[in-house]
Amino acid sequence: MASSQNGQLSDLPQLKRLITSHNDDGKAIVHSSKDFPWQPLDEDRMAFSVVYSTSSFPPDLNKDADITTNEALMKQGVGLVNPGGTIIRCVDFAPGYRCGMHRTQSLDYGIVMEGSIDMVLDSGDIEHMKRGDVAIQRATQHQWVNTSKTQWARMMFVLQDCEELEIGGKKLGEDLGKDLNFLPPSGN
Repeated sequence: MASSQNGQLSDLPQLKRLITSHNDDGKAIVHSSKDFPWQPLDEDRMAFSVVYSTSSFPPDLNKDADITTNEALMKQGVGLVNPGGTIIRCVDFAPGYRCGMHRTQSLDYGIVMEGSIDMVLDSGDIEHMKRGDVAIQRATQHQWVNTSKTQWARMMFVLQDCEELEIGGKKLGEDLGKDLNFLPPSGN
């Protein structure tokens, strides 16, 4: 499918991000409502949309400081993980697409929203995930495989920076591998 004006590649529904805030009386209001912006990647076989990010924990919501920080980060760009913060990212996978094996230095919640996808681990373990299934990625080496020959798959990921992981005396930091070298490093 050709890229649309907002970068969306798939035939899956466009999604909308709503950010709430407060008026001067402390009542809840909608600060902004926008369609997800999409970034086509890997020869248009995958698309990312960074929905929101925070750059500290806990985030500072006073005077919409988190919104201002998010907007600045989106202008400068970000890797898969935001050091010291969080990212919520939606990812569309083309039919038959297999992303490169990789590891992020983060604790991730990955939720299948549309279609189905295989989670493949470097140990050889493979788990088939369907809509609604959740993977808790704990800085593990993994890849996502859309096994459908005809249907796009969509996942929503919440990535949280984590302490550097050490297993058996070896430090396991971010590893984008040779197949994801088009992504910027996270720097954590």
